[in-house]
Amino acid sequence: MRLKQLLVAGLCALGPAVVHAQSADALGWLRKMHNATHKLSYTGTFVYQNGVRSETSRITRFADASGDVEKLEVMDGMPREIVRTKDTVSCYLPGSRVVKVDRRTERDFPALLPERITGLARHYDISLGETHRIAGYDCQAVVLTPRDNLRYGYRLYADVTTGMLLKAVTLDAKGEQVEQMTFTQLTMGGVTRDMVQPRRGARSWRVEDAAAAPAQLAGWGLSKELPGFEKIIELKRRLGETRSAGQVVYSDGMAAVSVFIEPLEARSEPARTGLSSMGAIHIYTREVANHRVTVVGEAPAVSVQRIANAVEYRKP
Repeated sequence: MRLKQLLVAGLCALGPAVVHAQSADALGWLRKMHNATHKLSYTGTFVYQNGVRSETSRITRFADASGDVEKLEVMDGMPREIVRTKDTVSCYLPGSRVVKVDRRTERDFPALLPERITGLARHYDISLGETHRIAGYDCQAVVLTPRDNLRYGYRLYADVTTGMLLKAVTLDAKGEQVEQMTFTQLTMGGVTRDMVQPRRGARSWRVEDAAAAPAQLAGWGLSKELPGFEKIIELKRRLGETRSAGQVVYSDGMAAVSVFIEPLEARSEPARTGLSSMGAIHIYTREVANHRVTVVGEAPAVSVQRIANAVEYRKP
């Protein structure tokens, strides 16, 4: 057992009071980040890196007492413009003149953190790291080290003045970088509601609405829950003109894993069991009760596969 594991085990044995005392300042920083990324208006450019792949996006966020709206413009590859509100996501694809509308179920950079910050201390050792200058801002690092192999580690860098999250690094069990998102330019304030409107009117475009809505997926569940991961929401969504699927979202407060359940008779090809990955995201597919079950999550492969293998159907 490595020294870090011994130290974490020792802290756990001493009880929650010691752990909370050790991470009080770091938890305060996490709350500061959460408040900043939800209450501030800003515009900036950030880069997502995953291995040799990178993607640059421009983000504009407007927030006031009536709510908030966020617009994301992908600057590389196929043109895309994404407008996010509290509950919905609209993706504008000018190449095909299509608008895809969906329900917002997961957090996006730079609003990565959940509202219940304290619960993270049950699954992560949280501490303050180094200070670093990013996009012209002095930033404080907060380090989340997982207490098991079921979740990634994170290094989060926040502006020391406002708490705005400027950089997020995802780390694997060896401490090596899996993916990174970082602002290269950021201006806080000076945003109007007109600035978060889509550039294109899209009046004659085709609208593909997933019609995702909360639902109870009767009979579906997990034979054994993954430690720390709790069910957040159950949905029914449309996949096309005639296809539909159920979705269940689980989260430990940082990582989110979605379980998609689709009847096999609605598809032309049989379900194939297997694991695939794309950077920090792992995907596992298997057949359960004549349904195709696909589990997608920004979590280690072992977590995604364990959730997938635990999906079961019991006749109500």
